[in-house]
Amino acid sequence: MNILGIESSSLVASVAIVSDQVLIAEYTVNFKKTHSQTLLPMLDEIVTMVGYDLDTIDAIAVSAGPGSFTGLRIGSATGKGLGLALSKPLISVPTIDAMAYNLYGCISRVCPIMDARRNQVYTGIYECRDGFSIVKPSCAMDLDDLIDELNQAGEKVIFLGDGVPVYQERLEKELKVPFEFAPAHLNRQRAGAVAELGSLYYKEGNLVSAAEHGPEYLRKPQAEREREEALKGEANGS
Repeated sequence: MNILGIESSSLVASVAIVSDQVLIAEYTVNFKKTHSQTLLPMLDEIVTMVGYDLDTIDAIAVSAGPGSFTGLRIGSATGKGLGLALSKPLISVPTIDAMAYNLYGCISRVCPIMDARRNQVYTGIYECRDGFSIVKPSCAMDLDDLIDELNQAGEKVIFLGDGVPVYQERLEKELKVPFEFAPAHLNRQRAGAVAELGSLYYKEGNLVSAAEHGPEYLRKPQAEREREEALKGEANGS
């Protein structure tokens, strides 16, 4: 089974090819460039490097969200375009799930956190020691509520994601359970994890056509939320 993975939910841009549980190639960049400038050239680079024929892939796994609205749209559009051109199905892989899958085999509970601003994070809680299980599905929540939930669970936890540098001081101060932070090579999104988790979904038949695929934002875009708040304020003032 050959799966192409695409990750663009944050500053990270990443593409990968996984073939029968072997990571054939992966190109990951965590730098301030628009994903529309990076994803296709990166894909072309790894395909050329390994002499890979994209017609042989079985499906395209796309990190579907939550995350950056612009990044998710670009990743979705890239996956849809390739799917239509190659006549291949798409696999929607929840971003937070794929991040947790980076730490498959970890004995601690795994808690990815993506900064959603205003003291909010995109997060979830996972157990990866005996297989991969979802304790808390990916969601947007207040950091204070997440800390309370982790403290009440009483389990050791390992964090990863771009929310760590933003909230690390708070976590160190307020957590009452044992915790640690993932090392650099595992602490951000990777298309290899998207592709491998996507291969599991493929076996389960969790596929959609290229035309059907769409991102899963979890929250409305900030501009839309601000507009709704402004309209609500105007209505209250009238």
